[in-house]
Amino acid sequence: MTAPRLESRPHPDDRIDPDKSGPQVMRHVTVNVAESPIAWLAARGHLSAAQLAAGERLRGDYERAGLAARVTMRWDAAAPAKTRGGAKAADASLARIDAHRRFHGALDAAGPGLADICWRVICAGEGIGCAEKGLGWPARSGKLVLGLALDRLARFYGTG
Repeated sequence: MTAPRLESRPHPDDRIDPDKSGPQVMRHVTVNVAESPIAWLAARGHLSAAQLAAGERLRGDYERAGLAARVTMRWDAAAPAKTRGGAKAADASLARIDAHRRFHGALDAAGPGLADICWRVICAGEGIGCAEKGLGWPARSGKLVLGLALDRLARFYGTG
C-alpha cells in the first residue's frame, strides 16, 4: 500500500499584493489528494485533465466563498477596523464575493440536472455511490453524469 500523496498549497484566502515591496507571508496547507473523489477518479483514468482541473476550480471557488456549513461561530464577521488590517479584510471579502459569483455561475452553466452531482461529489466530497443513492439514480450512472457535468464546467472555466 502506498502512502497518501500530500501536497502543499497556498491557502485560498491568501493573496500576493504586487504593489507591496518586501517579503509577503502566505500560509500553506497540506492537502491529501487521495481524499478527493474526483482526484481518485482521475488517478484511475476515468476523468481527463481538463475535467479534473474544472472540478478543482469549482471546489476552490466553493471553499473560497465560504459556502460550507460552519460548526462554530464566525469570528471574522465583524466589520474591519480602520487600522492596517482593514484593507486585507476588505480584499478577502471581495475575493469571497467573486468566488461566490463564479461558483453559482459554474453551477448554472452545468445545468439543473447536473449541478446536483457536482455539488455532492466535488464540494461535499461524497462518493459516487452515495451521490447516486441520494439523488435516487440507478447504480453506475453517476460517473457518466459527473463526466458530462465536468465537461460543462470545463467550458465555463475555460480549461477544456
